[in-house]
Amino acid sequence: MDRILEQWAKERPDLDVSPMAVIGRLSRLTRLISAELERTFGAHGLDRASFDVLATLRRSGRALTAAELMQAAMITSGAVTQRLDRLQGRGLVTRTPSESDKRVVHVALTAEGRALIDRALPDHVETEHRLLAALTEERRESLANDLRDLLESLGDGKSDQTGGTSVK
Repeated sequence: MDRILEQWAKERPDLDVSPMAVIGRLSRLTRLISAELERTFGAHGLDRASFDVLATLRRSGRALTAAELMQAAMITSGAVTQRLDRLQGRGLVTRTPSESDKRVVHVALTAEGRALIDRALPDHVETEHRLLAALTEERRESLANDLRDLLESLGDGKSDQTGGTSVK
């Protein structure tokens, strides 16, 4: 990234390309981190989408409606349906229509689903610790706060409450 910035400074000194230092590094980090997390999920027979649903249900401590899952995972109803179809087919979640409103479906972990997320979660957290090992606790906290501020400035004020991957 430093070389790229130097090249732009030489070729287009009239432009302030300093945002590239942040955005470029965030993009690269996203690719590197995603690849590491996918390896961890894969070791448990999961992908990111499946992990997100199972982790959301586990940390909620109760069954959730499909709408609550959509909000927590910030995905479309079609994506939730596909994820739930796969997880239900594997015996990891159940879907039960609401007794009071048949349009509402409650999603819960099965015993097998709970056991799987309970095995995968420590590995996931360990992977995240390893990925951030170069940063002190103070620098991690500062970075987390800076990223929260940036997300909020872009209209993502509920990022920590809705269940983004980083807070599983």
